[in-house]
Amino acid sequence: MGRPDELFRTTSLAALMRAARSSYAAAIRAPLAESGFEDIPRDGVFAIATIGLTEVSGGQLGRWLGVSKQAVSQLLDTLVLRGYVERSIDPMDRRRMRLTLTDRGTQVAALCRTAVERVERRVAEIVGTAHVEHTRATLLALIDLGEELAAQSSKGL
Repeated sequence: MGRPDELFRTTSLAALMRAARSSYAAAIRAPLAESGFEDIPRDGVFAIATIGLTEVSGGQLGRWLGVSKQAVSQLLDTLVLRGYVERSIDPMDRRRMRLTLTDRGTQVAALCRTAVERVERRVAEIVGTAHVEHTRATLLALIDLGEELAAQSSKGL
């Protein structure tokens, strides 16, 4: 595989997650390029896929991406200008912006889902479904911990 196994066995989960992310990026970028979606900015795929799955605010996207409000606003501006996302006023709360995918964004979200599913099927073939589910539980615990730490930090603890 061309990787120093001992180094990866002793490195942090954070470093491993960052290195593993490239598998998803490679699996997603190829079909997007083949389909003419080469103009999606960094983190745009995550934003499009997330907007396609659930109702999400710009603030939530920023927290999940670990970027400032200004950075997520610029990302969304770009996605709107390039025809992937639409912003509208939420009819239930006029103070909130509603994010929805355009047809172009829906196509990208579908390509992303297919690519991610392909990667996860392949990983399950390699390590087994039980290990994949264990990894998912570990990552969810890390996410929960991150939210707990962020709440403590905002309270000055």
